[in-house]
Amino acid sequence: MIDQPYAYRHRQLAEPDWRRLPGWAEVTAQQWASAQWQRAHCVKNIRQLRQVIGDGLSESFCADLERDQAERATMSMLVPPQMINTMVPELAPSDPGFTDALYADPVRRYMIPVFSDRRADWPSHPEASRDSLHEAEMWAVEGLTHRYPTKVLAELLPTCPQYCGHCTRMDLVGNPTPIIDKHKFETSRDDRLAAMLEYLRANPGVRDVVVSGGDVANLPWPRLEAFIAQLLDIENIRDIRLATKALMGLPQYWLTDEVRAGMERLAATARQRDVSIAIHTHVNSAQSVTPLVADAAKAMLATGIRDVRNQGVLLRGTNDKTEQILDLCFALLDDAKIMPYYFYMCDMIPNSEHWRLSLAEAQLLQHDIMGYLPGFATPRFICDVPYVGKRWVHQMARYDEELGISYWTKNYRTGVEHDDALALEREYEYYDPIHLLPESGQAFWREQVVAAKAVRAATQAVGATS
Repeated sequence: MIDQPYAYRHRQLAEPDWRRLPGWAEVTAQQWASAQWQRAHCVKNIRQLRQVIGDGLSESFCADLERDQAERATMSMLVPPQMINTMVPELAPSDPGFTDALYADPVRRYMIPVFSDRRADWPSHPEASRDSLHEAEMWAVEGLTHRYPTKVLAELLPTCPQYCGHCTRMDLVGNPTPIIDKHKFETSRDDRLAAMLEYLRANPGVRDVVVSGGDVANLPWPRLEAFIAQLLDIENIRDIRLATKALMGLPQYWLTDEVRAGMERLAATARQRDVSIAIHTHVNSAQSVTPLVADAAKAMLATGIRDVRNQGVLLRGTNDKTEQILDLCFALLDDAKIMPYYFYMCDMIPNSEHWRLSLAEAQLLQHDIMGYLPGFATPRFICDVPYVGKRWVHQMARYDEELGISYWTKNYRTGVEHDDALALEREYEYYDPIHLLPESGQAFWREQVVAAKAVRAATQAVGATS
């Protein structure tokens, strides 16, 4: 065989032994397989993390985590046992090097971020924002984002079974943190869902609905099934996509009898009406793909839905290397029958600079994975550009690598540009992490920050005297 930059090897999936963790040493296989047990034993704070990991969780790590929770975290801690168990899967907390391995672990890095992970120089980009994609600004009705001509995003609820540190909807989803008060829906859930359905009935140009939140796994199944059934009754809806990280984080839920039977009913109706139902999940590391995850994905495919697809996020320290991406894609494709679909660049939310890659890095990763996977399973690397939408990372109009600014164009108007004559002509900006720029670029951004502070100070002084 010719030596290649990446060597494919089929790796058998394995469920890490949760009993290596002191807090779960007596947990039975039956308990572990229970979605109810998993939800009841989610780790929500440092005290509970200590109880699970025991003395192997060093005081320095706890202090690092506590500081992050107080000063940097945009998401509260919520990690199911299934996900905790995939962190440092080959070591017990009593083993030498456990703390170092925990710091380096790719799942820990985005699910339980610590203060020392973050950038001290540029924790946030000056252009970062809480709702970085302006989804709420494009709500046709509360919770229904109409950004693309034929597609909408239905945010049914603001909670998940697990909270990712890099969540793009950190403005809405989850509990408040010491630095972030969350936006709250103003209308009741039933009224919001009814308004969404009415809007879709009144707008026949919409054919595709992404049902999300939050995570659909947190909506009681009868209510979720009823909503999807009503979508299937709308003549113009041809594609329905259910967004759930819980297929990986809480696969036990998708293996329950209630969910499997309900999905079979929905899939049967969809086939009768020639509508496609797919599940989109969010897996970022190969070690997250376990036999339970594979079983859940295959169980959903067995109901008759069209596909299960993965939309990962490019995160430094988690999957920023070619072999990490390819290992993940092959694990998804070979054993879980999950289609590698997209890898997004991490969105420009506050305190995310330590995760984000530059556009040039994403372009190189896209280049370097080509040719290894089947064409139909080669994921596209995506930059979700504010006010533009999803663009392949090579589709920028131009790119100033010195200042870290890429410029993008689009071929449709979003929901806020009905009367904007120049929407299809102007260029829209996306920004690289500043710490990756040459000194001249970093100096430019330091000057921008100083100028912005001066403008704010002047504005406040005028307000105080008026």
